[in-house]
Amino acid sequence: MRINHILQFTEHHRYYIFRDFSLGSLDYKMLSLIYQPMIGAFAISLYQQLYHGIAEDKAGYSPLEPHRKLFLGLGLEMNEKSRRFVIEQTSKLEAVGLLATSRLGGPEHPDVIYEYELAQPLSPTEFFRNMHLAMLLRDKVGKYAVIALRESFGASEPDELANANLEKENISVPFYELFKLNMQSFDSELEQALIEVAPSRQTSAKTELASAGIPYGELILRFPRGSANRSHVERLRNDAEGMAQINYVAYKYHLSVASVCRLLDEDGVFAPSGEVNMDELQLRANQLYRQDKKREGERQRTLSHTAVRMVEEASQEEDPGEEFEVREQDYLPVPNQLSGRCDIQQYNMLMRNEPHTRFLKRFFPGAVPDWVDNVFERIDLNYRLEGPVINVLIHYVLGGTDSARVTRNFIDTVASNMLMKGINSFEKAVQYVREQAMLEQTKDRRKDSGQPGAGASGYGASRGGGRAGSGGRGVSRKPAIPIVSEGQPAGAVSADELEELRKLARKLDGKS
Repeated sequence: MRINHILQFTEHHRYYIFRDFSLGSLDYKMLSLIYQPMIGAFAISLYQQLYHGIAEDKAGYSPLEPHRKLFLGLGLEMNEKSRRFVIEQTSKLEAVGLLATSRLGGPEHPDVIYEYELAQPLSPTEFFRNMHLAMLLRDKVGKYAVIALRESFGASEPDELANANLEKENISVPFYELFKLNMQSFDSELEQALIEVAPSRQTSAKTELASAGIPYGELILRFPRGSANRSHVERLRNDAEGMAQINYVAYKYHLSVASVCRLLDEDGVFAPSGEVNMDELQLRANQLYRQDKKREGERQRTLSHTAVRMVEEASQEEDPGEEFEVREQDYLPVPNQLSGRCDIQQYNMLMRNEPHTRFLKRFFPGAVPDWVDNVFERIDLNYRLEGPVINVLIHYVLGGTDSARVTRNFIDTVASNMLMKGINSFEKAVQYVREQAMLEQTKDRRKDSGQPGAGASGYGASRGGGRAGSGGRGVSRKPAIPIVSEGQPAGAVSADELEELRKLARKLDGKS
């Protein structure tokens, strides 16, 4: 718990508890033998005090109570020492993943309220798979004690089965073979009611992704029943974040429900724990997107001979959801390719919120060239630049200057430079583009004024001036030899200089 001032956490502040689980005998054994040696007995007592703030046969929220009740239940006095002690114990619980503390407040609510969200102890398998927790336990009780504790939580396999080479066959009956549901009428009202009544956590603080609008009900109806990933897809019913990520991938790559089901049915899309492997899903969605794009191009070329025009799918796009606002000081000018089609505010909102696959199409009257699409897909998948940063890159290389020649190496160079400079947000990308524009203007002014260092600020400029005889670049190394012109007036010669010249002439005449 991070508290800047001790008066921000007193016995007068109110709090409430949230938990959505119930402790079993194995959980209590984990708390006693594993967590207690790491964080101490008082921290475990605080955890149990918070746990019993809600009835054990229920899950959800506790009523609002002042911290005085918590202090009295722990046998602490109402002073500064007790406050610091409770802060220290909650910090230990937070560090090992048993507690998450939040502070609620706002302009309309001057009183600060604390939220304690309890987490269930890890199972023995998950705990010993987590190396930093296992290393902390080793530091507290020793290596051999950790090994003994690990063995005490597991029952070994019978020797007869362990040594036998037997084949395992899954003969379990799936749900849809035993029970028949009415698939024609999916009750969306019931699903919505169950979601609203359940004591779920508030997710308003999380960023909402653009969505293709595929509901869970439609996804599970189309998914194969005998698939190995069926159980993972069924868990998505209560995983709002996983469904949001899948919908964003479907929106980004124009995927239908059937295509999403086909991707989720492939091996490697789900992790062993059941979570969606977003990197693998995006990679395979991109491959499917490129295949569909290639087939679409061939189809359009075939239909062009019969004068049949395909209906634009862009008109059927669904609402992308919550959009991020763009400050007026971060506006970039509308390129000439899009002038007249949108104003500066609309253009910057598209650049800030659209996926690069859709934003890139706006710069081309027809299909996007394959090499351009491939370059930006590599930047997205391999370089891992943020979506708004890629859109600003598209604005810079395609809409920045009309006379610039766009090449694969130029786009790759600019993207690499942005990556090395740590450009990871829309605002930083806008600042980078403006700095590059100022450098180009400075370079042009120096060229027009004829200064020697005209090209020193541009990309790839030569260092340390130029080489001798390089066509006027840099300073020449040849000595300056004076040349006598014909119209130059002769200076007066003194008598001593005249006598020296005569001696030199006689000497040279004698040698000849």
